Amino acid sequence: MLPIRPLITGTVLAAAVTVPLALPAQATQLARVPVLTGVRAAHQPGLDRLVFEFRGGVPRWAQARYTDAIADHATGRTISAVGDALLRIRFERAAAVTGPARTTYPLPGIIQVVGTTPHHSTLTYGVGVARQAPFRIYKLTRPSRVVVDITTPYRTIPVRDYFLDTARYNAGRQPYTTAVQRPVIALSTAYGALQRLFAGPTQAEKAQGLRFVSSKATGFSKLTVKRGVARVHLTGRLSGAGSAFTIADEIMPTLKQFPSIKYVKIYDARGHTQQPYGPSDSVPRSLEP
Repeated sequence: MLPIRPLITGTVLAAAVTVPLALPAQATQLARVPVLTGVRAAHQPGLDRLVFEFRGGVPRWAQARYTDAIADHATGRTISAVGDALLRIRFERAAAVTGPARTTYPLPGIIQVVGTTPHHSTLTYGVGVARQAPFRIYKLTRPSRVVVDITTPYRTIPVRDYFLDTARYNAGRQPYTTAVQRPVIALSTAYGALQRLFAGPTQAEKAQGLRFVSSKATGFSKLTVKRGVARVHLTGRLSGAGSAFTIADEIMPTLKQFPSIKYVKIYDARGHTQQPYGPSDSVPRSLEP
């Protein structure tokens, strides 16, 4: 492996950073458009490492910045990724082998990576992270890669998220959920577990038959825990569609793993649930079969 050639030195927190990847004049004339062939992420001591691997060299320009939202210019839609902060990574004069993807990672910092539709030789990715933290971006060769290191300067603890297990459900074997482990920031364990639930299973977990049943919920706007009762306010046009399994069957075991939570009350976007008072579980009428 050749020595690392940094594109950005030091730490970057909020400002946009655009980096030219200069090529020799002769190589520039003959260069083909680099093609993105893969995206992967893994944890290293003190950081999460996100790797974009290219065929045919690295893009001449790469930009990274924290932002509130990311536009998919090919479709006119705004994309989002689960996380408390959103890092946008853009490559110019590049192509991709495959189209947009939404991938979940069980890492301390990186929660989700979402791709937009390639547009005018520009590739844009959104990275949902647990907390905004310093990062740096640099290139490696043989093979050609652009690497983003996002620091994780916080302590995490493992929690469980419960997803629908399609094999158990199809066989009629209860419980219909299977738990997976996720790292969440300490002191925000219930919030972190619920946030990771909405990120869904990883690719490997999907291959094992795990699915996130959202019941058309798009997220949650508020989570409170008081006197043993957790209250979750969901967003989106909630609907159980008559199913015997809904998002409530994932939220309740996910939150009840914590000793401080005995009951879970789930509210729809209008603030309604069937039993808002007293020591009991509750769901909105829209989640009833």
